[in-house]
Amino acid sequence: MRMSFPRRRLHPGAWPWRPRSIRGQVTALVALLSMLLLVPSGVLAGMVARQELANAGWLDARRAAGLMAAADRAGRLNDPVVTSSVPGVNVVQVVGPDRRILASSPEVRGLPPLTDLQPSADDPQRDVETCAHTSLGCVRLSAVRVGPDEDSDIIYAGGPVRMVMPTGVFDALFAVQVGVLISIAIWAAWKITGRTLRPVEAIRAELAATNVNDLSSRVPEPPGDDEIARLARTVNSTLERLENSKGRTERALAAQRQFASDASHELRTPVAGLRAQLEEAKMHPQDTDLDTLLDRALNDVDRLQAVMTDLLLLAKIGGGTPRAMDEVDLSETVRMEVSRRADRLPVRLRLARGTVVKGVDTQITRILTNLLDNAQRHARNAVMVEVRHDGRHAELLVSDDGDGIAEADRERIFERFTRLDASRCRDRGGTGLGLAIVRDIVRAHDGTIEVDTADAGGARFTVRLPLHRRPSGPPTLIGPIPGGQMTLAAFSAP
Repeated sequence: MRMSFPRRRLHPGAWPWRPRSIRGQVTALVALLSMLLLVPSGVLAGMVARQELANAGWLDARRAAGLMAAADRAGRLNDPVVTSSVPGVNVVQVVGPDRRILASSPEVRGLPPLTDLQPSADDPQRDVETCAHTSLGCVRLSAVRVGPDEDSDIIYAGGPVRMVMPTGVFDALFAVQVGVLISIAIWAAWKITGRTLRPVEAIRAELAATNVNDLSSRVPEPPGDDEIARLARTVNSTLERLENSKGRTERALAAQRQFASDASHELRTPVAGLRAQLEEAKMHPQDTDLDTLLDRALNDVDRLQAVMTDLLLLAKIGGGTPRAMDEVDLSETVRMEVSRRADRLPVRLRLARGTVVKGVDTQITRILTNLLDNAQRHARNAVMVEVRHDGRHAELLVSDDGDGIAEADRERIFERFTRLDASRCRDRGGTGLGLAIVRDIVRAHDGTIEVDTADAGGARFTVRLPLHRRPSGPPTLIGPIPGGQMTLAAFSAP
Protein backbone atom coordinates (compact mmCIF):
# COMPACT_ATOMS: atom_id res chain seq x y z
CA MET A 1 0.00 0.00 0.00
CA ARG A 2 1.31 3.42 -0.93
CA MET A 3 1.23 6.03 1.80
CA SER A 4 1.21 9.76 1.17
CA PHE A 5 2.33 12.40 3.61
CA PRO A 6 1.40 16.08 3.57
CA ARG A 7 4.00 18.20 1.90
CA ARG A 8 5.58 20.67 4.24
CA ARG A 9 5.85 24.15 2.83
CA LEU A 10 9.00 26.05 3.59
CA HIS A 11 8.25 29.40 5.18
CA PRO A 12 10.08 32.27 3.46
CA GLY A 13 11.61 33.26 6.77
CA ALA A 14 13.35 29.88 6.87
CA TRP A 15 15.31 30.47 3.68
CA PRO A 16 18.96 30.57 4.73
CA TRP A 17 19.92 33.21 2.17
CA ARG A 18 17.20 35.67 3.07
CA PRO A 19 18.32 38.50 5.41
CA ARG A 20 16.53 38.39 8.76
CA SER A 21 16.39 42.13 9.41
CA ILE A 22 14.34 44.68 7.51
CA ARG A 23 17.51 46.67 6.98
CA GLY A 24 19.18 43.71 5.31
CA GLN A 25 16.11 42.90 3.24
CA VAL A 26 15.80 46.47 1.94
CA THR A 27 19.52 46.58 1.17
CA ALA A 28 19.35 43.25 -0.67
CA LEU A 29 16.36 44.47 -2.68
CA VAL A 30 18.18 47.69 -3.62
CA ALA A 31 21.24 45.65 -4.63
CA LEU A 32 19.12 43.39 -6.84
CA LEU A 33 17.30 46.29 -8.47
CA SER A 34 20.59 48.15 -8.98
CA MET A 35 22.11 45.18 -10.76
CA LEU A 36 19.01 44.66 -12.89
CA LEU A 37 19.05 48.32 -13.93
CA LEU A 38 22.72 49.30 -13.98
CA VAL A 39 24.31 46.23 -15.60
CA PRO A 40 22.25 46.43 -18.83
CA SER A 41 22.62 50.21 -18.75
CA GLY A 42 26.41 49.86 -18.48
CA VAL A 43 26.59 47.40 -21.36
CA LEU A 44 24.44 49.67 -23.50
CA ALA A 45 26.49 52.71 -22.53
CA GLY A 46 29.70 50.90 -23.54
CA MET A 47 28.27 50.01 -26.90
CA VAL A 48 27.09 53.56 -27.47
CA ALA A 49 30.47 54.95 -26.40
CA ARG A 50 32.35 52.67 -28.78
CA GLN A 51 29.98 53.64 -31.57
CA GLU A 52 30.48 57.32 -30.84
CA LEU A 53 34.24 56.90 -30.96
CA ALA A 54 33.93 55.17 -34.32
CA ASN A 55 31.64 57.93 -35.58
CA ALA A 56 34.20 60.50 -34.43
CA GLY A 57 36.80 58.82 -36.74
CA TRP A 58 34.42 58.98 -39.71
CA LEU A 59 33.68 62.64 -38.99
CA ASP A 60 37.39 63.46 -39.06
CA ALA A 61 37.78 61.64 -42.38
CA ARG A 62 34.79 63.48 -43.91
CA ARG A 63 36.07 66.80 -42.68
CA ALA A 64 39.56 66.20 -44.09
CA ALA A 65 38.11 65.04 -47.42
CA GLY A 66 35.96 68.16 -47.64
CA LEU A 67 38.91 70.44 -46.89
CA MET A 68 41.07 68.72 -49.54
CA ALA A 69 38.27 68.97 -52.14
CA ALA A 70 37.93 72.70 -51.45
CA ALA A 71 41.71 73.18 -51.76
CA ASP A 72 41.71 71.27 -55.09
CA ARG A 73 38.91 73.43 -56.47
CA ALA A 74 40.84 76.53 -55.42
CA GLY A 75 44.05 75.22 -57.04
CA ARG A 76 45.92 75.21 -53.75
CA LEU A 77 46.46 71.47 -53.42
CA ASN A 78 50.13 70.55 -53.69
CA ASP A 79 51.93 67.25 -54.00
CA PRO A 80 52.78 65.86 -51.51
CA VAL A 81 49.61 66.72 -49.60
CA VAL A 82 50.03 68.13 -46.11
CA THR A 83 47.55 66.42 -43.70
CA SER A 84 48.27 68.29 -40.46
CA SER A 85 45.08 70.34 -40.68
CA VAL A 86 42.90 67.50 -39.26
CA PRO A 87 44.28 65.42 -36.34
CA GLY A 88 44.16 61.67 -36.91
CA VAL A 89 44.02 61.94 -40.72
CA ASN A 90 47.31 61.01 -42.42
CA VAL A 91 46.16 59.29 -45.61
CA VAL A 92 45.18 61.44 -48.61
CA GLN A 93 45.02 60.56 -52.32
CA VAL A 94 43.81 62.68 -55.21
CA VAL A 95 42.73 60.34 -58.05
CA GLY A 96 41.88 61.52 -61.53
CA PRO A 97 39.06 60.20 -63.69
CA ASP A 98 41.45 57.80 -65.33
CA ARG A 99 42.37 56.38 -61.91
CA ARG A 100 45.77 58.06 -62.02
CA ILE A 101 47.25 59.36 -58.80
CA LEU A 102 47.52 63.16 -59.05
CA ALA A 103 48.69 63.85 -55.47
CA SER A 104 49.08 61.97 -52.23
CA SER A 105 50.30 62.27 -48.70
CA PRO A 106 53.74 60.92 -47.83
CA GLU A 107 52.32 57.83 -46.06
CA VAL A 108 50.72 56.48 -49.26
CA ARG A 109 53.12 57.91 -51.83
CA GLY A 110 53.74 55.40 -54.64
CA LEU A 111 50.71 53.28 -53.79
CA PRO A 112 47.85 52.65 -56.24
CA PRO A 113 44.37 53.97 -55.41
CA LEU A 114 43.40 52.89 -51.92
CA THR A 115 39.94 51.74 -53.02
CA ASP A 116 37.82 51.23 -56.10
CA LEU A 117 34.90 53.18 -54.59
CA GLN A 118 33.91 56.11 -56.82
CA PRO A 119 31.15 58.44 -55.58
CA SER A 120 28.56 59.38 -58.16
CA ALA A 121 27.25 62.86 -58.97
CA ASP A 122 24.04 62.04 -57.10
CA ASP A 123 25.94 60.82 -54.02
CA PRO A 124 29.20 62.82 -54.03
CA GLN A 125 30.52 61.55 -50.69
CA ARG A 126 30.91 57.92 -49.60
CA ASP A 127 32.58 56.20 -46.66
CA VAL A 128 34.55 52.98 -46.83
CA GLU A 129 36.83 50.90 -44.59
CA THR A 130 39.50 48.94 -46.40
CA CYS A 131 42.35 46.64 -45.47
CA ALA A 132 43.69 46.12 -49.01
CA HIS A 133 47.19 47.40 -48.29
CA THR A 134 48.98 45.43 -45.61
CA SER A 135 51.55 48.19 -45.13
CA LEU A 136 48.83 50.57 -44.00
CA GLY A 137 46.63 48.13 -42.20
CA CYS A 138 42.93 48.88 -42.04
CA VAL A 139 41.97 52.47 -42.83
CA ARG A 140 38.74 54.46 -42.80
CA LEU A 141 38.36 56.58 -45.90
CA SER A 142 35.93 59.20 -47.00
CA ALA A 143 35.66 59.50 -50.80
CA VAL A 144 34.52 62.93 -52.10
CA ARG A 145 34.03 64.18 -55.70
CA VAL A 146 35.76 67.52 -56.26
CA GLY A 147 33.06 68.67 -58.72
CA PRO A 148 29.78 67.54 -60.26
CA ASP A 149 31.30 66.75 -63.66
CA GLU A 150 31.73 63.18 -64.84
CA ASP A 151 35.51 63.70 -65.18
CA SER A 152 35.85 65.16 -61.70
CA ASP A 153 38.75 64.19 -59.50
CA ILE A 154 38.10 62.05 -56.43
CA ILE A 155 39.75 62.63 -53.08
CA TYR A 156 40.30 59.82 -50.59
CA ALA A 157 41.09 61.05 -47.04
CA GLY A 158 41.20 59.18 -43.77
CA GLY A 159 43.33 57.42 -41.26
CA PRO A 160 44.05 54.05 -39.74
CA VAL A 161 41.40 52.32 -37.64
CA ARG A 162 42.56 53.04 -34.12
CA MET A 163 40.94 52.39 -30.77
CA VAL A 164 41.50 54.86 -27.98
CA MET A 165 42.03 51.86 -25.79
CA PRO A 166 41.73 48.10 -26.20
CA THR A 167 38.24 46.67 -26.16
CA GLY A 168 38.90 44.66 -22.98
CA VAL A 169 40.14 47.72 -21.12
CA PHE A 170 37.22 49.76 -22.39
CA ASP A 171 34.70 47.16 -21.18
CA ALA A 172 36.56 46.81 -17.87
CA LEU A 173 36.25 50.57 -17.31
CA PHE A 174 32.49 50.47 -17.72
CA ALA A 175 32.28 47.36 -15.53
CA VAL A 176 34.16 49.20 -12.77
CA GLN A 177 31.83 52.18 -13.11
CA VAL A 178 28.77 49.95 -12.85
CA GLY A 179 30.26 48.16 -9.83
CA VAL A 180 30.98 51.49 -8.12
CA LEU A 181 27.43 52.70 -8.74
CA ILE A 182 25.95 49.46 -7.40
CA SER A 183 28.21 49.68 -4.32
CA ILE A 184 27.14 53.29 -3.70
CA ALA A 185 23.46 52.30 -4.02
CA ILE A 186 23.93 49.43 -1.55
CA TRP A 187 25.86 51.63 0.91
CA ALA A 188 23.25 54.40 0.67
CA ALA A 189 20.39 51.93 1.18
CA TRP A 190 22.14 50.41 4.22
CA LYS A 191 22.84 53.81 5.78
CA ILE A 192 19.46 55.37 5.04
CA THR A 193 17.56 52.29 6.20
CA GLY A 194 19.62 52.16 9.38
CA ARG A 195 18.98 55.82 10.09
CA THR A 196 15.27 55.40 9.35
CA LEU A 197 14.93 52.30 11.55
CA ARG A 198 17.04 53.69 14.40
CA PRO A 199 13.92 54.98 16.26
CA VAL A 200 12.36 51.53 15.85
CA GLU A 201 15.40 49.96 17.52
CA ALA A 202 15.12 52.53 20.34
CA ILE A 203 11.44 51.63 20.75
CA ARG A 204 12.29 47.92 20.80
CA ALA A 205 15.04 48.41 23.39
CA GLU A 206 12.78 50.49 25.63
CA LEU A 207 9.95 47.98 25.38
CA ALA A 208 12.38 45.13 26.11
CA ALA A 209 13.47 46.95 29.28
CA THR A 210 9.87 47.60 30.36
CA ASN A 211 8.49 45.14 32.90
CA VAL A 212 5.06 44.66 34.37
CA ASN A 213 6.12 46.10 37.72
CA ASP A 214 7.08 49.48 36.24
CA LEU A 215 5.05 50.79 33.30
CA SER A 216 6.03 54.42 33.79
CA SER A 217 8.74 54.38 31.10
CA ARG A 218 7.97 55.75 27.64
CA VAL A 219 9.60 55.14 24.28
CA PRO A 220 11.29 58.08 22.52
CA GLU A 221 9.08 59.85 20.01
CA PRO A 222 10.92 61.02 16.87
CA PRO A 223 9.86 64.36 15.37
CA GLY A 224 7.50 64.50 12.43
CA ASP A 225 4.31 62.67 11.56
CA ASP A 226 5.59 59.66 9.64
CA GLU A 227 4.72 56.03 10.32
CA ILE A 228 7.46 55.56 12.93
CA ALA A 229 6.47 58.72 14.82
CA ARG A 230 2.85 57.57 14.87
CA LEU A 231 3.99 54.12 16.01
CA ALA A 232 5.94 55.66 18.92
CA ARG A 233 2.94 57.76 19.96
CA THR A 234 0.68 54.72 19.77
CA VAL A 235 3.10 52.67 21.89
CA ASN A 236 3.28 55.43 24.52
CA SER A 237 -0.51 55.72 24.53
CA THR A 238 -0.77 51.95 25.01
CA LEU A 239 1.77 52.04 27.86
CA GLU A 240 -0.17 54.84 29.50
CA ARG A 241 -3.41 52.88 29.28
CA LEU A 242 -1.67 49.79 30.67
CA GLU A 243 -0.22 51.87 33.50
CA ASN A 244 -3.63 53.33 34.31
CA SER A 245 -5.20 49.89 34.08
CA LYS A 246 -2.52 48.51 36.36
CA GLY A 247 -3.15 51.36 38.79
CA ARG A 248 -6.86 50.63 38.81
CA THR A 249 -6.16 46.94 39.28
CA GLU A 250 -3.79 47.63 42.15
CA ARG A 251 -6.32 49.98 43.74
CA ALA A 252 -9.01 47.33 43.37
CA LEU A 253 -6.75 44.71 44.95
CA ALA A 254 -5.83 47.14 47.70
CA ALA A 255 -9.52 47.82 48.28
CA GLN A 256 -10.19 44.10 48.50
CA ARG A 257 -7.36 43.62 50.98
CA GLN A 258 -8.59 46.63 52.95
CA PHE A 259 -12.11 45.21 52.90
CA ALA A 260 -10.92 41.85 54.19
CA SER A 261 -8.83 43.53 56.89
CA ASP A 262 -11.63 45.86 57.96
CA ALA A 263 -14.22 43.10 57.93
CA SER A 264 -12.10 40.78 60.04
CA HIS A 265 -11.20 43.65 62.37
CA GLU A 266 -14.65 45.14 62.90
CA LEU A 267 -16.97 42.16 62.58
CA ARG A 268 -15.11 39.93 64.97
CA THR A 269 -16.29 41.74 68.12
CA PRO A 270 -20.08 41.83 67.46
CA VAL A 271 -20.06 38.29 66.14
CA ALA A 272 -18.18 37.10 69.20
CA GLY A 273 -20.59 39.01 71.48
CA LEU A 274 -23.63 37.56 69.71
CA ARG A 275 -22.20 34.06 69.94
CA ALA A 276 -21.44 34.50 73.66
CA GLN A 277 -25.00 35.63 74.37
CA LEU A 278 -26.49 32.70 72.45
CA GLU A 279 -24.18 30.16 74.12
CA GLU A 280 -24.98 31.53 77.54
CA ALA A 281 -28.71 31.35 76.80
CA LYS A 282 -28.29 27.76 75.65
CA MET A 283 -26.36 26.80 78.79
CA HIS A 284 -28.76 28.56 81.18
CA PRO A 285 -32.13 28.71 79.49
CA GLN A 286 -33.99 29.04 82.81
CA ASP A 287 -32.07 32.24 83.65
CA THR A 288 -32.44 33.88 80.20
CA ASP A 289 -34.95 36.60 79.44
CA LEU A 290 -35.97 35.81 75.87
CA ASP A 291 -37.15 39.35 75.03
CA THR A 292 -33.91 40.87 76.28
CA LEU A 293 -31.86 38.28 74.41
CA LEU A 294 -33.73 38.89 71.16
CA ASP A 295 -33.39 42.67 71.49
CA ARG A 296 -29.63 42.41 72.04
CA ALA A 297 -29.25 39.91 69.18
CA LEU A 298 -31.21 42.13 66.81
CA ASN A 299 -29.11 45.13 67.82
CA ASP A 300 -25.96 43.17 67.07
CA VAL A 301 -27.39 42.02 63.73
CA ASP A 302 -28.31 45.62 62.86
CA ARG A 303 -24.80 46.63 63.78
CA LEU A 304 -23.33 43.90 61.58
CA GLN A 305 -25.61 44.80 58.69
CA ALA A 306 -24.66 48.48 58.89
CA VAL A 307 -20.96 47.71 58.99
CA MET A 308 -21.21 45.28 56.08
CA THR A 309 -23.17 47.79 53.99
CA ASP A 310 -20.57 50.49 54.62
CA LEU A 311 -17.68 48.12 53.92
CA LEU A 312 -19.22 47.02 50.63
CA LEU A 313 -19.75 50.63 49.60
CA LEU A 314 -16.14 51.48 50.44
CA ALA A 315 -14.90 48.50 48.44
CA LYS A 316 -17.04 49.53 45.46
CA ILE A 317 -15.79 53.13 45.54
CA GLY A 318 -12.15 52.16 46.13
CA GLY A 319 -12.25 49.56 43.35
CA GLY A 320 -13.05 52.24 40.80
CA THR A 321 -16.31 50.66 39.68
CA PRO A 322 -17.55 52.87 36.81
CA ARG A 323 -20.92 54.50 37.41
CA ALA A 324 -23.09 56.67 35.22
CA MET A 325 -22.62 60.37 35.94
CA ASP A 326 -25.70 62.63 35.89
CA GLU A 327 -26.42 66.26 36.59
CA VAL A 328 -27.24 66.64 40.28
CA ASP A 329 -28.85 69.80 41.66
CA LEU A 330 -27.09 70.00 45.01
CA SER A 331 -29.60 72.38 46.60
CA GLU A 332 -32.58 70.28 45.53
CA THR A 333 -30.85 67.13 46.81
CA VAL A 334 -30.32 68.75 50.22
CA ARG A 335 -33.91 69.98 50.34
CA MET A 336 -35.36 66.57 49.48
CA GLU A 337 -33.08 64.63 51.85
CA VAL A 338 -33.64 66.91 54.83
CA SER A 339 -37.42 66.96 54.22
CA ARG A 340 -37.69 63.16 54.55
CA ARG A 341 -35.54 62.82 57.66
CA ALA A 342 -36.84 62.84 61.22
CA ASP A 343 -33.80 64.06 63.16
CA ARG A 344 -33.68 64.77 66.87
CA LEU A 345 -32.47 68.35 66.25
CA PRO A 346 -33.72 70.94 63.74
CA VAL A 347 -31.73 71.53 60.57
CA ARG A 348 -31.26 75.10 59.32
CA LEU A 349 -30.81 75.50 55.58
CA ARG A 350 -29.10 78.14 53.46
CA LEU A 351 -29.29 76.99 49.83
CA ALA A 352 -28.23 78.65 46.57
CA ARG A 353 -30.52 77.78 43.69
CA GLY A 354 -29.08 76.25 40.52
CA THR A 355 -25.94 74.72 42.06
CA VAL A 356 -25.47 71.76 39.71
CA VAL A 357 -22.63 69.23 39.87
CA LYS A 358 -21.82 66.14 37.81
CA GLY A 359 -21.91 62.91 39.79
CA VAL A 360 -23.72 59.79 40.93
CA ASP A 361 -26.96 60.90 42.56
CA THR A 362 -27.03 58.15 45.19
CA GLN A 363 -23.44 58.81 46.21
CA ILE A 364 -23.95 62.57 46.46
CA THR A 365 -26.94 61.83 48.69
CA ARG A 366 -24.79 59.50 50.76
CA ILE A 367 -22.30 62.33 51.39
CA LEU A 368 -25.07 64.49 52.80
CA THR A 369 -26.61 61.63 54.80
CA ASN A 370 -23.35 60.66 56.49
CA LEU A 371 -22.46 64.26 57.32
CA LEU A 372 -25.95 64.88 58.74
CA ASP A 373 -25.79 61.66 60.79
CA ASN A 374 -22.41 62.70 62.15
CA ALA A 375 -23.64 66.22 62.95
CA GLN A 376 -26.85 64.96 64.63
CA ARG A 377 -24.83 62.65 66.87
CA HIS A 378 -22.58 65.42 68.14
CA ALA A 379 -24.71 68.60 67.99
CA ARG A 380 -26.25 70.11 71.14
CA ASN A 381 -29.06 72.27 69.74
CA ALA A 382 -29.03 72.63 65.94
CA VAL A 383 -27.40 71.64 62.66
CA MET A 384 -26.72 73.99 59.72
CA VAL A 385 -26.52 72.93 56.05
CA GLU A 386 -25.37 75.39 53.39
CA VAL A 387 -25.05 75.10 49.62
CA ARG A 388 -23.20 77.83 47.74
CA HIS A 389 -20.88 78.31 44.79
CA ASP A 390 -18.03 80.59 43.76
CA GLY A 391 -18.37 80.30 39.98
CA ARG A 392 -16.01 77.31 39.72
CA HIS A 393 -16.86 75.04 42.65
CA ALA A 394 -19.98 74.04 44.46
CA GLU A 395 -19.69 73.92 48.25
CA LEU A 396 -21.71 71.82 50.69
CA LEU A 397 -21.20 72.87 54.34
CA VAL A 398 -22.59 70.88 57.29
CA SER A 399 -22.06 72.43 60.74
CA ASP A 400 -22.99 71.50 64.29
CA ASP A 401 -22.69 73.21 67.67
CA GLY A 402 -21.07 70.29 69.47
CA ASP A 403 -17.62 69.96 70.99
CA GLY A 404 -15.74 70.31 67.68
CA ILE A 405 -12.70 68.38 66.55
CA ALA A 406 -9.16 69.07 67.67
CA GLU A 407 -6.89 70.28 64.88
CA ALA A 408 -4.53 67.32 65.42
CA ASP A 409 -7.39 64.88 64.74
CA ARG A 410 -8.89 66.52 61.64
CA GLU A 411 -7.12 64.13 59.28
CA ARG A 412 -7.50 61.02 61.41
CA ILE A 413 -11.29 61.19 61.51
CA PHE A 414 -11.42 60.23 57.83
CA GLU A 415 -9.59 56.96 58.48
CA ARG A 416 -11.59 53.80 58.92
CA PHE A 417 -12.64 52.84 62.47
CA THR A 418 -10.84 55.80 64.02
CA ARG A 419 -11.66 56.30 67.71
CA LEU A 420 -11.32 59.76 69.25
CA ASP A 421 -12.59 60.85 72.65
CA ALA A 422 -15.88 59.79 74.14
CA SER A 423 -17.81 62.68 72.60
CA ARG A 424 -17.11 61.48 69.04
CA CYS A 425 -16.58 57.74 69.39
CA ARG A 426 -18.21 55.09 67.28
CA ASP A 427 -20.25 53.81 70.21
CA ARG A 428 -22.73 56.67 69.85
CA GLY A 429 -24.44 55.03 66.89
CA GLY A 430 -21.98 55.17 63.99
CA THR A 431 -20.14 52.36 62.28
CA GLY A 432 -16.84 54.22 62.22
CA LEU A 433 -16.94 54.26 58.40
CA GLY A 434 -19.21 57.19 57.63
CA LEU A 435 -16.53 59.86 57.19
CA ALA A 436 -14.25 57.43 55.35
CA ILE A 437 -17.09 56.83 52.90
CA VAL A 438 -17.60 60.57 52.50
CA ARG A 439 -13.91 61.13 51.75
CA ASP A 440 -13.74 58.34 49.15
CA ILE A 441 -16.90 59.50 47.37
CA VAL A 442 -15.66 63.10 47.28
CA ARG A 443 -12.31 62.01 45.85
CA ALA A 444 -14.07 59.85 43.25
CA HIS A 445 -15.92 63.03 42.14
CA ASP A 446 -12.68 65.05 41.89
CA GLY A 447 -13.57 67.05 44.95
CA THR A 448 -12.07 67.88 48.34
CA ILE A 449 -13.31 67.80 51.94
CA GLU A 450 -12.07 69.82 54.89
CA VAL A 451 -13.07 70.18 58.48
CA ASP A 452 -12.68 73.26 60.67
CA THR A 453 -14.44 75.05 63.52
CA ALA A 454 -17.98 76.33 62.92
CA ASP A 455 -19.25 79.72 64.04
CA ALA A 456 -21.23 77.98 66.79
CA GLY A 457 -18.07 76.31 68.09
CA GLY A 458 -18.68 72.81 66.75
CA ALA A 459 -17.34 71.07 63.66
CA ARG A 460 -17.94 72.29 60.12
CA PHE A 461 -17.36 69.97 57.16
CA THR A 462 -16.84 71.67 53.77
CA VAL A 463 -17.20 69.60 50.62
CA ARG A 464 -16.05 71.23 47.35
CA LEU A 465 -17.09 69.68 44.03
CA PRO A 466 -16.48 70.98 40.48
CA LEU A 467 -19.42 73.11 39.37
CA HIS A 468 -20.93 71.48 36.30
CA ARG A 469 -23.07 74.38 35.07
CA ARG A 470 -22.77 78.03 36.00
CA PRO A 471 -26.10 79.35 37.32
CA SER A 472 -27.79 81.76 34.92
CA GLY A 473 -28.79 84.27 37.60
CA PRO A 474 -27.75 85.43 41.04
CA PRO A 475 -28.01 82.95 43.95
CA THR A 476 -31.49 82.79 45.48
CA LEU A 477 -32.91 81.00 48.48
CA ILE A 478 -34.90 77.80 48.00
CA GLY A 479 -38.02 77.57 50.12
CA PRO A 480 -40.25 77.21 51.90
CA ILE A 481 -40.05 73.44 52.25
CA PRO A 482 -43.04 71.53 53.61
CA GLY A 483 -42.50 68.72 56.09
CA GLY A 484 -39.34 67.80 57.90
CA GLN A 485 -37.83 69.33 60.98
CA MET A 486 -35.99 72.29 59.53
CA THR A 487 -35.97 76.05 59.16
CA LEU A 488 -34.83 78.31 56.35
CA ALA A 489 -32.18 80.79 57.36
CA ALA A 490 -31.78 84.17 55.77
CA PHE A 491 -29.61 83.85 52.69
CA SER A 492 -26.46 85.75 52.04
CA ALA A 493 -24.55 85.27 48.80
CA PRO A 494 -21.06 83.79 49.18
